[in-house]
Amino acid sequence: MATPVVTKTAWKLQEIVAHASNVSSLVLGKASGRLLATGGDDCRVNLWSINKPNCIMSLTGHTSPVESVRLNTPEELIVAGSQSGSIRVWDLEAAKILRTLMGHKANICSLDFHPYGEFVASGSQDTNIKLWDIRRKGCVFRYRGHSQAVRCLRFSPDGKWLASAADDHTVKLWDLTAGKMMSEFPGHTGPVNVVEFHPNEYLLASGSSDRTIRFWDLEKFQVVSCIEGEPGPVRSVLFNPDGCCLYSGCQDSLRVYGWEPERCFDVVAVSWGRVADLAICNDQLIGVAFSQSNVSSYVVDLTRVTRTGTVARDPVQDSRPPAQQPPHPSAPLRRIYERPSTACSKPQRVKQNSESERRSPSSEDDRDERESRAEIQNAEDYNEIFQPKNSIRRTPPRRSEPFPAPPEDDMATAKEASKPSPAMDTQLPVPNLEVLSRPPVITSTPAPKAEPAIIPATRNEPIGLKASDFLPAVKIPQQAELVDEDAMSQIRKGHDTMCVVLTSRHKNLDTVRAVWTAGDIKTSVDSAVAINDLSVVVDLLNIVNQKASLWKLDLCTTVLPQIEKLLQSKYESYVQTGCASLKLILQRFLPLITDMLAAPPSVGVDISREERLHKCRLCYKQLRSISGLVKSKSGLSGRHGSAFRELHLLMASLD
Repeated sequence: MATPVVTKTAWKLQEIVAHASNVSSLVLGKASGRLLATGGDDCRVNLWSINKPNCIMSLTGHTSPVESVRLNTPEELIVAGSQSGSIRVWDLEAAKILRTLMGHKANICSLDFHPYGEFVASGSQDTNIKLWDIRRKGCVFRYRGHSQAVRCLRFSPDGKWLASAADDHTVKLWDLTAGKMMSEFPGHTGPVNVVEFHPNEYLLASGSSDRTIRFWDLEKFQVVSCIEGEPGPVRSVLFNPDGCCLYSGCQDSLRVYGWEPERCFDVVAVSWGRVADLAICNDQLIGVAFSQSNVSSYVVDLTRVTRTGTVARDPVQDSRPPAQQPPHPSAPLRRIYERPSTACSKPQRVKQNSESERRSPSSEDDRDERESRAEIQNAEDYNEIFQPKNSIRRTPPRRSEPFPAPPEDDMATAKEASKPSPAMDTQLPVPNLEVLSRPPVITSTPAPKAEPAIIPATRNEPIGLKASDFLPAVKIPQQAELVDEDAMSQIRKGHDTMCVVLTSRHKNLDTVRAVWTAGDIKTSVDSAVAINDLSVVVDLLNIVNQKASLWKLDLCTTVLPQIEKLLQSKYESYVQTGCASLKLILQRFLPLITDMLAAPPSVGVDISREERLHKCRLCYKQLRSISGLVKSKSGLSGRHGSAFRELHLLMASLD
């Protein structure tokens, strides 16, 4: 009998190079789950079809990095906001710029399209929220109330409300008709990164850097429940289309939650790292993540995911008449949004009246809009996606097929089964420093012309090196066999300096490893610092950061001066490691340090307390020195700026 093919629950679909420089934002089309828009530091917005390798369309016009992008519900318009505060709207069907909107004084952090009218909401680092009328180019209203950057905006399904989330730890609900705030939802203890309305009920979900998801009742304006224990900052959530559950895109996993009561239905391991956006189509959840210039897409088969809780049957309850039975768990507990019942009541896009205005932009934006272009780079995919929308509306829409799941890899299954469980992680981890000391892999990708200001942590080629430098100068005859020693000697030619560096680093790592095996963490860190090689310090911190219980106060006094050096490094990997170590120290030891320094002097002689107080004073002095550096870098854009802003918030108590 043939064994049935077992398919995976989650798998990686594709990885593409989306921009010539770093990707700074991306969004999925929620209607189809097949359209992807990316914004980059190259000031472009690129359109992609999921699981296809070529860019469909590239939108130009911005003169600073694109910080936020959003597609409207029918996926016919796209809006993009830049680091300078400008906003541009493109018509994808007509393949041209529609509007340029100016008014914000800082980065555009969030955007959303109104579900029915031709309006766009924008949130900025200048703390303002603006509502724009696309047809008239004007700002309809400005909403003030947040004290820090507005990270996420969402219109309610009925189009009457606007929810906003900000770095000031609050969620606010705005009444669009009255033009004022309806309610403020406090409770989060960190920046709020995302808000999402329930598709049917008066319910709002918010996710924060404090690693919690909160659910808010929009009739009583109070918290319904709170999900705690997320593995990292919550940046991406999505309700199931029928509203039965909420999906949270966590670090390397998808979590499925209910809220009354709060509970986790399922956890699915997905190697997507930090997922940036989610969409659902054909019982599949699509997740997209970006790193440097690359964008990766992943699929989760929702038919293999638990989305509701099981309720045990009660024979006594079942014997009651229907009128006496409690409501079914899936029945709505709240008021339901009132949407327009027919297509006739939906405000239509103004085409005839505004066509002349769209062709002839007003004088103040004439140059900007002429310089903004929509370049179709793949006509075949463009026609397939956008042309059917221009046909007669009663034409049946083309259904996209689900992405086929790859067969389960037996080796991968065995590898997964052989992984130790979290409960086994009770011993001191021994770092594999030999792996860390291996030289970089040389690829055939040409080296960049100039070394960037910040050297990326992950890249396709070593900075400043060419693969041809490592190949023999003369071709080896096919019949001749090149032994390992000859090959190594040819590779080393002309690279004596690199060989010395790598050999020295390997020797240093062996020294640290020998100390580490003795079980004294502080001594091993001291030996790494004494070697005076930051690469060795980085390798060691990457191990120690994985287990917070290894950290003690005296270890902080040794590591903090090294962190200050790492934060000023030109290597992104060094900066990331320094930020991770500093965050761990702040979360674990800053309350202790501040409490010790504020406590009154003890009576008598307490040697251990005096030693601890001395260490606290030393750490405080070092943290004060680092705080100025963190503050100066918190204004940076992209991932660096976000990490430094989070550290700046954690260090607020130092002031």
